[in-house]
Amino acid sequence: MDAQGRGRADDIDPADQWVLNPNTGDYELRLQASAPQSAVPGPRSRGAAGAAAPPRGRTAPGREREGSPGRAPEPAVPGPRRRRAPQEPPPGRRKGRPKKSRGKKVLIWTGGTLAFLLVGTSSAGYLYWKHLNGNITSVSDDGAGTGGFSKDRAINVLLVGTDKRTGDGNDGYGDSDSPGHADTTVLLHVSKDRTNATAMSIPRDLITDIPDCPTEQEDGSTKVIPGTPNTRFNESLGQEGRTPSCTMRTVTALTGIKMDHFMIADFNAVKTLTSAVDGVDVCLAKDIDDKDSKLKLSKGEHTIEGEEALAFVRTRHSVGFGGDLSRIQIQQQFLSSLMRKLKSNDTLTSPTKLLKLAEAGTEALTVDSKISSITKLRDLGMELGKFPTKNLSFTTVPVADNPTEKVKATVVLQEAKAKEMFALIKDDVSLTAVKQEKKKEKAAEAARLKGSKADPAEVRVRVLNGGAVAGSAQEMLNWLQLEEGVTKSENAGNAGTTLKKTTVEYAPDQADQARRLADLMGLSGSAMKPGKSVTNSQGLPAITLTLGEDFKGAGVSLTTPSTAPGDVEKSTADKVECAK
Repeated sequence: MDAQGRGRADDIDPADQWVLNPNTGDYELRLQASAPQSAVPGPRSRGAAGAAAPPRGRTAPGREREGSPGRAPEPAVPGPRRRRAPQEPPPGRRKGRPKKSRGKKVLIWTGGTLAFLLVGTSSAGYLYWKHLNGNITSVSDDGAGTGGFSKDRAINVLLVGTDKRTGDGNDGYGDSDSPGHADTTVLLHVSKDRTNATAMSIPRDLITDIPDCPTEQEDGSTKVIPGTPNTRFNESLGQEGRTPSCTMRTVTALTGIKMDHFMIADFNAVKTLTSAVDGVDVCLAKDIDDKDSKLKLSKGEHTIEGEEALAFVRTRHSVGFGGDLSRIQIQQQFLSSLMRKLKSNDTLTSPTKLLKLAEAGTEALTVDSKISSITKLRDLGMELGKFPTKNLSFTTVPVADNPTEKVKATVVLQEAKAKEMFALIKDDVSLTAVKQEKKKEKAAEAARLKGSKADPAEVRVRVLNGGAVAGSAQEMLNWLQLEEGVTKSENAGNAGTTLKKTTVEYAPDQADQARRLADLMGLSGSAMKPGKSVTNSQGLPAITLTLGEDFKGAGVSLTTPSTAPGDVEKSTADKVECAK
């Protein structure tokens, strides 16, 4: 029986029916001769003929159920296959090594009260696959996201832990009537090349503006929930009927980074998932006895799970300065430890743990409707699991105490540092020393900036707006002509396409003009696009400057740093740190 009391005493333990075949590396059903077994473990309901049927999934008001009209059906997953008798290899040949299973993949994310689980086994039974689908609860992102992640670009996932008190296992934590808040929020950014990731915590007490939020209602209609200026970030969820899509909009308004997906969980996530992996190792630099979170642990190392794990990530009065920022640090330590545990062979080779994680994870989550199936979660999980723990960095939005308060209760942005942090994530810059570009590509980009530069008066350029704010092309033209002497320039209007990055396209014989323009604007070699010449309004050859979404104004350098500044506060998932 799980921590929420959903199981029944007569249910078959799913893990007991699956064994690892050492010859293939796959998990297979263990069929016993003494009695026939159902093809799939887990809760069952009987039809008229007594056949096992997959359980129905949960849906919340306004939430989508798997298999709804317009949704593509899940692909059938084959069950155990009959195997031929082993054959001896031809003389002189060695037996081939067993193939490694691609299914032994597990990914869990937890931001204190949030966790994300994804498990795939290559020989999983179709009905059990459907059973896990039925566990997943989804809700619309109301158009606040990008429409879904893509394998050819960076991925941004919003992880939110809510302090909602309703539901089995959540009583006993504060106000039982609370609709919940965005109690713990982490923006997870995974790089385009999948070599690294950044997990940035957003303090719940950060003063920010919550925008207007179009939100789908129970009857299918859309209601715009009015925004609230100058308020706590945590009120972007639960309050005034706000759903996770509103938290997405608030994060985008704050950081300029648009989310691909969100994942939400309540208090039970930490309890059930830590129990599924037999506990998580943590370290304390001092004794802790926190009556509010009910955490009582001595100095040193401990393995915690269930209620004790939840108490650990909720404690704040006994660590650091006793505020929410201190709690964020202890949550990041917990998340690092959990990642190390999940990547250990002890977890990856245990069918019992994998199936417990599958059950607990799919029960604990509420996800956006773009990833509301095991297949889609698996695909996302495979992308999120490619980077090593040493290249997973944890950081927090730079903030300071609110200067308007005598009794310090909220925080405000440190504007300069926060903008720098948001730019690093948006520009896909790792906080760890990881190679992000192939040497040949990097050398080629650097070479484009080397060589002679034309006189500004000889640079003939057409300026297009390809994603910058309205009026940017004219602003750029004025700056080029009046301040930099690029008099042979003209405003060519809108590009007709949207670019994330500003680019300069030029023919081979115009490279000196492109280098001068790049020098004036502070463009990197990656913005230089060798191509073809265009004709300006006078019928003369010209280069093309297209202003992208990264354009910050005329005269503002667009050079993207290749590494993060040394003063960025961060920790990495491969290191053990003790909470102070």
